[in-house]
Amino acid sequence: MQSRLRVQGHPIQPMLVTFPFGLFVSATVFDLTDVAGGPAFLGEVGYWTGVAALFAAALTVVAGMVDLWDVPGDRTRRTAIAFNLVNAAMAGMFLVACLVRAHSPERGASVAILVTELVALAVGGIGVRLGARLMRQFDTGRAEAGSLDALAGAPVEIARPRP
Repeated sequence: MQSRLRVQGHPIQPMLVTFPFGLFVSATVFDLTDVAGGPAFLGEVGYWTGVAALFAAALTVVAGMVDLWDVPGDRTRRTAIAFNLVNAAMAGMFLVACLVRAHSPERGASVAILVTELVALAVGGIGVRLGARLMRQFDTGRAEAGSLDALAGAPVEIARPRP
């Protein structure tokens, strides 16, 4: 199968997944330093990094739903659905952590929030494995840029996947 949303022949959703996952990891590192006795502002930085990750995750979910539209009903579809559900579970755990912290004045992290974030990252690790399996199942028909002339044309495509 081939992704419906592409940039220069490469699927967009796998590119987008790296942003929320990286931001979730960064938020957890900021919160770890806050809980370990670092400066108090790192807890607030961790909170806002988590909020940014949630927005990035929302964009990733939209791209995932567009790609899921044309996935054939076989093993690839099951993998794609599991991938999206696992990533949604990770984002849901971070959402709970952010909602708990939203009402505190300093938005600092606690041990319970840090444990929730670490569990969410472990769930996200399962999503990474599923995403790698899904990418192996995608069509390898990508645009290979041999020169700058190959980049001419429409850089972003929304196309119906080939059967």
